[in-house]
Amino acid sequence: MQILDTPEAMRSLSESWRREGRLIGFVPTMGALHEGHLSLVRMAREECDKLFASIFVNPLQFEARDDLERYERPFDRDSRLLRETGCDALFAPSVEAMYGAPASGEGRLVQTFVEVKEFGEILEGAVRPGHFRGVATIVAKLFNIGVPHRAYFGEKDYQQLKVIEQMVRDLFFDVEIVPGPTVREKDGLALSSRNARLSPGERKAAAVLFRALRKGATLVESGERDAARLVEAMRAVCETQPLVEVQYVAVVDARTLEPLTELVGGRPARALIAASVGGIHLIDNITL
Repeated sequence: MQILDTPEAMRSLSESWRREGRLIGFVPTMGALHEGHLSLVRMAREECDKLFASIFVNPLQFEARDDLERYERPFDRDSRLLRETGCDALFAPSVEAMYGAPASGEGRLVQTFVEVKEFGEILEGAVRPGHFRGVATIVAKLFNIGVPHRAYFGEKDYQQLKVIEQMVRDLFFDVEIVPGPTVREKDGLALSSRNARLSPGERKAAAVLFRALRKGATLVESGERDAARLVEAMRAVCETQPLVEVQYVAVVDARTLEPLTELVGGRPARALIAASVGGIHLIDNITL
């Protein structure tokens, strides 16, 4: 596996693959890899001729500087996992390489942003202002650098997936966005790099998010169609855990993220939930 740290080197490698007629897959990450990331790598490995991943802890996605500084960066472990899972290349640039700013993060990072307005300002975008502008900006950069044919994103970050799909449509990126299913622990907690920062008690409490989502899905299977009742029932499950501070529970159109008042046949729906557990922000979602 080649490890590249400049946009020029990554683009040169991708262009050589394209000249050979290879189908290129891409898995973007911020490192601290878990089985959710690796499941996307395996999916891409099966479907593509050449595969690269990126590790870049994007400062534009973090509202709080201390959250950025605490983000785990086990690069040697991550690169080993990617090599063992079949990556052909790892793109791991510095902040300076991507934004023209000092690696310390001081000074102006970037003057050009990509912003997906409606998808990026609701739900997670309201809780974390500017987060999706950071996501869309860095993903646009990575697409322009690596020029993949397919890019793989997990459904655990469902709103992020919708933001990227909309950006690709609006800006005519020639890349197919491929979603991968959420990977969970045995108790249902969605895998996240943030889970490692939970105390044992917080980790146990966090499993209530999936139980709440399953409650909503069970009610739908039993015939409930009123979205407000579904939200109330899911929130009530979360509130059984005093360590869990609910930030939002929503039932939305799975394609547009518009809030629903009622579930109707032929209109796919999604339940989304976010909570702070011991100060750690966690999200999850489920198909209804």
